[in-house]
Amino acid sequence: QVQLVESGGGSVQPGGSLRLSCVASGFSLNSYGIGWFRQAPGKEREGVSCIRSSDDSTYYADSVKGRFTISRDKDTVTLQMNSLKPEDTAVYYCHADFGNMGEEWGPGTQVTVFS
Repeated sequence: QVQLVESGGGSVQPGGSLRLSCVASGFSLNSYGIGWFRQAPGKEREGVSCIRSSDDSTYYADSVKGRFTISRDKDTVTLQMNSLKPEDTAVYYCHADFGNMGEEWGPGTQVTVFS
């Protein structure tokens, strides 16, 4: 069974850091593009960062550039989040893009940055 599970969410003060992890079962994370998305209350889900399967090139939303870093190690994709701001508060989701074969989402992990 294909499944993604996120971990590492929590509550921090502005300027703090969190490290999110995404672990897969039923397939290898190394074989597909993996992304992190987030959804704040009352807002649409938005892309935060992704890492391609072909060359591990990365993408970051302008709002997180210079603060977030995505990386891949064997079967874990991590999102290191530094200098967190209250506007980073959201549920963060891991996403796997299987191309023509579809996609998979994790259940999400809550990140709260409180001032």
